[in-house]
Amino acid sequence: MKTKILLLEDDLNLSETVSDYFDEQGFDVTCVYDGEDAIAAIYENNFDLLLLDVNVPNKNGFEVLKEVRKQNKSVPAIFITSLNSMDSLEEGFSSGCDDYIRKPFELKELLIRVQTILRREFSHNKSDLIQITPEITFNSISNELRDKGVEIKLNLKELKLLKFFLQHSNELLVHDRIYDYVWDYDEEYSDNSLRTYIKNLRKILGKDKIVSLKKLGYRFNQE
Repeated sequence: MKTKILLLEDDLNLSETVSDYFDEQGFDVTCVYDGEDAIAAIYENNFDLLLLDVNVPNKNGFEVLKEVRKQNKSVPAIFITSLNSMDSLEEGFSSGCDDYIRKPFELKELLIRVQTILRREFSHNKSDLIQITPEITFNSISNELRDKGVEIKLNLKELKLLKFFLQHSNELLVHDRIYDYVWDYDEEYSDNSLRTYIKNLRKILGKDKIVSLKKLGYRFNQE
């Protein structure tokens, strides 16, 4: 399963250049060209990272991210802009962004910034490769789960659930937080389907990795 990026950029040439480059690097990029479309796409999908140009039609990048944060979405974000003033930099970070890159930029630099932030989402681990058990690893960039080097295929919901657990290991995750992350806004969720995905992950990782806290939620045990 590829890492999903939303790219908000109204310069069609730049949008295509960035999108093609990140596609080649193994990412799944969704392109939008104005702020309203960006908000709609973020509301309807679970992205791993947002790349937001500031000067775009309808709502600017700052306004988009402020609205996203009001929805309690913590997806990391990088602003792309030609603005150079300290005021714009301060506004960007006060909007809730994680990083800021000025035009013109090298694609390689943007890639490095994206990879750094994605690693930070798994801040308990210092590399892309997370050692879940002595035999099982998860690559936080490529989203590959492997057992003794052999890739284990997960469906989309199982992958989202595993990523959420790894991002919040050893924390109590209440059911509503899990539903909000794993299911898109227009999808129906149920306790039974969640239990099925939990059961499947336990078969792969071991039953003691995911602990059920009765009527509260789940905790992912990770040393």
